[in-house]
Amino acid sequence: MTTQNDIIAEIRLPTQELRNDIPFFTRVLGMRMDMIYPADDPRVGVFSGHGLRLRIDRDATEAPGTIRILTDDPDGFAGGARNLTAPNGTRVEIVDRNPPLVLPTTLHSFVVRRLADQAPWIVGRAGMQYRDLIPDRLGGSIIASHIRIPDGGPVPDMVHFHKVGFQLIFCVRGWVDVLYEDQGGLRRLTPGDCFIQPPEIRHRVMEASDNVEVIEIGVPAEHVTEIDHDLTLPTPHMRPDREWQGQRFVHNLAEGATWGDFRLPGFQSRDTTIAANTQNVAGVQVVRPGHGTPAWTRHDADILFTYVMEGGVTLEGEGRDPFRLEKGDAFVIPPAMGTRLSEPTADLELLEVSLPGTFATETVPEPELA
Repeated sequence: MTTQNDIIAEIRLPTQELRNDIPFFTRVLGMRMDMIYPADDPRVGVFSGHGLRLRIDRDATEAPGTIRILTDDPDGFAGGARNLTAPNGTRVEIVDRNPPLVLPTTLHSFVVRRLADQAPWIVGRAGMQYRDLIPDRLGGSIIASHIRIPDGGPVPDMVHFHKVGFQLIFCVRGWVDVLYEDQGGLRRLTPGDCFIQPPEIRHRVMEASDNVEVIEIGVPAEHVTEIDHDLTLPTPHMRPDREWQGQRFVHNLAEGATWGDFRLPGFQSRDTTIAANTQNVAGVQVVRPGHGTPAWTRHDADILFTYVMEGGVTLEGEGRDPFRLEKGDAFVIPPAMGTRLSEPTADLELLEVSLPGTFATETVPEPELA
C-alpha cells in the first residue's frame, strides 16, 4: 500500500548548462543538491529546500517559470535582493511571509443596493452563496456580503483564519454552528446574534440550518484566508479575555438585549459591545423605531453601512430622489452628506456598521439642504 511518505513531487525546470545553475541554487538560494547525473556530462540536478524539490533538466522543454520564496527576513535572504534570475532563466521573487495589512483609503460614495435589483448570487468558499452589498467596495476599503446556505447540514469547511482589520458575522435567518479558537465548544448563531472574528482567530463552520442567511463585513475588501492544517478545534483552553491584534472575540446575543437611545432622532438601538471589544475599530448597532420625529443629520464616520433586516423605511438624501427601502436592501452614507430616514414601518429593523465605532452625528435643519 502506497503512503504519503512513499511519494515525492518535484517541479521540472529547463537549463542549458547545469554547471552554471548549481552555485545559484545552492549558495544564493541556500538549497541542497540531492542528485546529479550523469557524472561525465551532468544533464540533471535535483535540489531541495524551502518546501520545494526542483529538477533542473537540460532536456526539459517547458518555460523556466517563477519561484516565490516567502521569508520572515527578506532583507537577510540572498543578500537582500528581492528579484533574481537564475542562469537557467528561472525568476526568483523574495517576499515577506507576513506582510503588514494595508487598509486602502476609503473612496466615499453614496450607495443603495436593492434586493429587487437581482444582483447575482455567486458560489464562494465552502459552497456558500454570496450577494455583494457594496459593489464599488468604497475603493477596496470594505466588503459587505449577504451570504446564504440553501441546504442545511454539515458544512464542508476547514480550520482557517482571515488576515483582516475587522470582520463581522451577523445572523439574519436560521442558525449556524461555529467553533472558535480558545472559546470553548460550539457557538450557535441565531437571528439577531453576531460574532466578531478578531484578526487571525482560528475557526471552523460546522453545521447550518436550511436557508441560513448572514451578513458578513470584512475590512479591507480583499483579504487572505489561510487554512490551518495543524490546529484542531475545539482547543483545550477557554480564554475569553484573549486578544488578537487588540481585538476580542464577541458573541453577542439578541435575546435579553437592552435598548436605548440611538444617535438618530426617532429611533432606538441596542449596542452589540463591538466598539468596546475592538478598541473602537468598529461599532455595530441594531436599530428600530423609537420616540420622536426622524430628522435630517450628517455624520463624520469614515464608513457607515446599513442593512434592512425587516420592514421598510424611506432614505432621503440631499440632491437625491428618495429611496423606499425594504427587507434585503442596503445602503452606505458618506461623511458630511445630509440624510433622513423617514416613514419607518413599525416592524423596521436595521443593522448599522460603522468604522470607527464612535463618531459624531449632528442634526441639520432641513432648510439648509435646499
